[in-house]
Amino acid sequence: MRVLFVEDSKHLRNYVAKALKRAGYATDTAADGEEGFFLASSNTYDAIVLDLMLPKIDGLEILRRLRRDGCKTHLLILTARTAIEDRVRGLELGADDYLVKPFAIEELVARVHALVRRGYDTKANVVTIGSLKIDTSARRVTLDEEELKVPPREYALLEYLARRKGHIVSREEIENHVYDHAKEVKSNAVDSAVCLLRKRLHRDGKQFLKTVHRQGYLLDVL
Repeated sequence: MRVLFVEDSKHLRNYVAKALKRAGYATDTAADGEEGFFLASSNTYDAIVLDLMLPKIDGLEILRRLRRDGCKTHLLILTARTAIEDRVRGLELGADDYLVKPFAIEELVARVHALVRRGYDTKANVVTIGSLKIDTSARRVTLDEEELKVPPREYALLEYLARRKGHIVSREEIENHVYDHAKEVKSNAVDSAVCLLRKRLHRDGKQFLKTVHRQGYLLDVL
């Protein structure tokens, strides 16, 4: 899952980005409104966290432009403004949630997680595919009730495919949702990750992950 965090405070930007990455999110950051709007409008995100008081373009204007342009990504406003009218204005412009500074980092991560779930039309933390279960909150994977140790990159891939279960997912979609903007994705990175994950999930003749020729990948009970 991929998140954008737009915040002009370098300390807070780095702090929140680290927390989101620890929670398993590929995280892009922007230090001003101009960069934030560019990233938000030119990339695919599962959630956006947006400060309001930003240099160059303020957060409400970014929000207005994104919704005007048809961006449907769920968005959380994070700000020091506490006035009710500010909250109302943000929600009226299309924000999905609002968190006032100072805040607990655990609450922020939980709210981002809730926005991502909403984006995939589910309220459940656990995705079940046959005997395979992915607890997206605890980042815990079990197969036939036995816990699997899944490295972070493979887990990120697994969670995204699980949220799209039953649908063919293209390599480009995986690159857009699993890898952050700062990392250059090697040409074989997705294929390698899929290969490793397929071996990890293969057991007693059961298959969950299929490569669909020239289309992408499918996670389901096969």
